[in-house]
Amino acid sequence: MASRRFLGYFIFIFLVMMGFLSGPSKAYKFYVGGRDGWVLNPSENYTRWAHRNRFQVNDTLFFKYKKGSDSVLLVKKEDYTSCNTKSPIQSLTDGDSIFIFDHSGPFYFISGNTDNCNKGQKLHVVVMAVRPKPSPTTPAPQSPSPVAAPPQSPSSSPISSPPVPPPTTAESPSESPIVSNASELAPPNHSGSEGYNSFFGLVLGASIGVSVTLGSFIGMV
Repeated sequence: MASRRFLGYFIFIFLVMMGFLSGPSKAYKFYVGGRDGWVLNPSENYTRWAHRNRFQVNDTLFFKYKKGSDSVLLVKKEDYTSCNTKSPIQSLTDGDSIFIFDHSGPFYFISGNTDNCNKGQKLHVVVMAVRPKPSPTTPAPQSPSPVAAPPQSPSSSPISSPPVPPPTTAESPSESPIVSNASELAPPNHSGSEGYNSFFGLVLGASIGVSVTLGSFIGMV
């Protein structure tokens, strides 16, 4: 019982550690304008602030401003340059706006107030691309080792009769009969079933002994 409980704890800790190791990288939250928030003249210029920070996918921008008097518009590059507020890609107006970077590349934000945008209340952010994970190198395939042919048993090889001597030129037309000595060359046929049976019995007995020992140990625990 105690051994099973210990095994369960070990598996749980292992799964938790694997979850931490395989989890995604931590995302960061950036407060645009710092303490001042999304205002016309922050203590640090928006362009300088954007160059000082490094943005990645899944990072968050937080815009703090007075609801109803200002807003944040996500626009195209040409609208960013001309401060065009008529066709935004996305409009944020709740006063505590959060924007999450869902892909890499440039992002352009301007104030919903055209006068403020023309006076410099706009932000250009470049999000860095995600670095692909290096693919595991596959080992070079090994050439298969040559397999030696199994030795043939003596009983399977054919036993050839001794060569027949050439007939001797004799006056008598009858030839002497040729006697084959195959019976003398054939090896004795010994069966290996007795050794195999004894080895199988030894392995079976050892297996039963180990099973009984483990069963008694688990019962004691």
